[in-house]
Amino acid sequence: MPTVSVIVLVAATITAGLSAGLFYAYACSVMPGLARGDAKTFVEGMRGINVAILNGWFMATFLGAPLLAAVAGALHLRADLRGALPWVVAGFVLLLVTLIVTGVVNVPLNNALEAQAAEGSATLEEVRARFETVWVRWNVVRAVSSTAGFGCLVGALLVRR
Repeated sequence: MPTVSVIVLVAATITAGLSAGLFYAYACSVMPGLARGDAKTFVEGMRGINVAILNGWFMATFLGAPLLAAVAGALHLRADLRGALPWVVAGFVLLLVTLIVTGVVNVPLNNALEAQAAEGSATLEEVRARFETVWVRWNVVRAVSSTAGFGCLVGALLVRR
């Protein structure tokens, strides 16, 4: 029967994988797809995505991954489980990087896009120009950090077996 430490580590790994997949999908399909459209399509598309993504499933996954990794780390402090601990800690740190980048860069950009588009103080081309390049660049950082975090948690599972 699996122990609580294994169950939590598996849950952390699954949620990290889901988050990594989301940011990867943005990097290789969503943003390149939106980039092909005009400014109205791009801005309205991002506004719609920004509203749709604020749901319980996303939040449980996005916030759950680093939280579960932290709990998994605490559960791996026992001497007989410490072999996996460096992998869990590395995974947690990388998932935390993803969370921080999102909170410091991507969410403020999303909020600015919404405010500028709603108030109409700038043209849609100007709104897009202030948003797109910076958001895409930092999303790639999130895709890399979350994928690396996922990989580290997979490494922890491999050490555990």
